[in-house]
Amino acid sequence: MSDPNAPDESHVRARRDQGGQRRDLTYPPLPQALVVPVYDNHTHMEIADGVGDGGDGPLDYREHLDRASSVGVRGVVQVGTDLETSRWSAEIAAREPRVLAAVALHPNEAPELEERGLLDDHLAGIAELAALPRVRAIGETGLDYFRTEGPGRAAQIRSFEAHIAIAKTHGLALTIHDRDAHEDVIATLDRVGAPEKTVFHCFSGDADLARLCAERGWYMSFAGTVTFKNAQSLRDALEVAPRHLILIETDAPFLTPTPYRGRPNAPYLIPLTLRSMAETIGTDPSMLAAQISSNTELVYGRWDADPVTVTE
Repeated sequence: MSDPNAPDESHVRARRDQGGQRRDLTYPPLPQALVVPVYDNHTHMEIADGVGDGGDGPLDYREHLDRASSVGVRGVVQVGTDLETSRWSAEIAAREPRVLAAVALHPNEAPELEERGLLDDHLAGIAELAALPRVRAIGETGLDYFRTEGPGRAAQIRSFEAHIAIAKTHGLALTIHDRDAHEDVIATLDRVGAPEKTVFHCFSGDADLARLCAERGWYMSFAGTVTFKNAQSLRDALEVAPRHLILIETDAPFLTPTPYRGRPNAPYLIPLTLRSMAETIGTDPSMLAAQISSNTELVYGRWDADPVTVTE
């Protein structure tokens, strides 16, 4: 059963691939549990996948978390993409100890909100949520030039700068969405000053960008894309990224790791990505899990800690 309090989600993915073939919409089986637990630092449990055409149907957020717990994923950062989903994320985090929240307006939301004269009001709503104790990040924010061209990019940059200011005001991590916009994302961060804890969500750069992030002390969060056969540039980036700056995520329900690419993703599939990452950099999965778990708590604080403990 889906959560009756979940926001009305309109971003349901296409049910057929580009070749017109029917997708397998069933959730993959549980992977082998991790010996050392980790966190999924970026997921969207409100977005329904596996719906219709023989799929399993949407999972309640508690089912997502129970499955994750059973394989060694001890907690998640639930990420908002607009004011409604950000409020939902904060509400779930307030009552569920396995969840922390990130709140923001996705960059693709900014042009439409600007056109309707609502961007400032929605940014003010995000700033209010940022003061809540279990909201630990502002994101996902940033720039997305894949879907936005021309005048809309100015609205994205204005929104991005406002989110950076909110993160710095509240001492929160910044979670960056960067798609086809590496140069302008970096230029914006350098111009206004990046928060102390800055995370490139679903890192999509190459080894050169990884080195640049390392120089600035920015975290790189790798998703299931790092397991894809055609993603050697991501594996090259992972190999040069300092291990103290590596995080892991699902970006569920998207970017399901190999061998289940195309099927619905969920936090419980983190072990597949982690083991692939460990193989890429030639280390033991448990050692990598321990490092990533420590990194994640340095960015977001402990899941069982109050905000005073987090800042000490």
